[in-house]
Amino acid sequence: MEGGVRCHGGDIHGRRNKVEGVWGKIQSNALRSNCFREYQERIRRRTLVEFFYIQNHANQTYEFGRRKKEEYGKLDKRMMGIWECCENLNEFVDQNDPVSEQPLIQHLLKTAEALRKDFPDLDWLHLTALIHGLGKVMLHPSFGGEPPWAVVGDTFPVGCAFSESIVYPKYFAANPDVKNENFSTKLGLYTENCGLDNVTMSWGHDEYMYLVAKGNNTTLPPAALFILRFHSFYALHYAGKYDYLMNDEDKEMLKWLRVFNKYGLCSKNNMTINPEEVKPYYISLIHKYFPAQLRW
Repeated sequence: MEGGVRCHGGDIHGRRNKVEGVWGKIQSNALRSNCFREYQERIRRRTLVEFFYIQNHANQTYEFGRRKKEEYGKLDKRMMGIWECCENLNEFVDQNDPVSEQPLIQHLLKTAEALRKDFPDLDWLHLTALIHGLGKVMLHPSFGGEPPWAVVGDTFPVGCAFSESIVYPKYFAANPDVKNENFSTKLGLYTENCGLDNVTMSWGHDEYMYLVAKGNNTTLPPAALFILRFHSFYALHYAGKYDYLMNDEDKEMLKWLRVFNKYGLCSKNNMTINPEEVKPYYISLIHKYFPAQLRW
């Protein structure tokens, strides 16, 4: 019979084409559905990030930053080793991160391992990468269970005018410091080229880990301490703002910070690193640059 074999009154080839067409539509719809769900998830996370900065910008005042630095600078929360702190971060995901949903320890390990690959002789840089986010342990109930807006997110100077280059700058309108004439000018409480050591930053994990490292007499070089304290200061190292507060030493340290942050941003992928496989190497670096037990 011309036109193909017919079975039960239908063309087998024609029916197969129809089935394949229907299946193709199902797959296409599924793909669109998955894309839509992913789109919805991105919107949800961006909304959470925006809400985070509404809280952050309203509450990160000069007085808050000064008070928290004084509180946590006492280093009286507990005694703990560096690797123990890393393991504690297995419990947390940075809700301010719109890209990665992995535990915080994975971000630290991936940053450290990437720098280790490209700068094999700079072991201080590897360790700096491993510990740069450990201040996020403030989220843990045993450290006071600080709200995320006081732990993560971009950091910036307080006690002077907020730069328009800071993420979501419009939300600083709710910050009482903008109405204080002592804090609302370009320099505010500071003098030109006073040096970032003399500047109070918004409170967060950067400042805390810097205080922990310095207070426990780490032998890491000054560039490492600069990275610990300012790696979330995107208005400086990304947008180039606040350079009028920097002295010559800060400008030299900034070069290292910019190298470091390229790796921090690129580490937020979905690959994972087995902590136990790399643990011996990082334990050796911890012993080289820190005491076994640290005051936190």
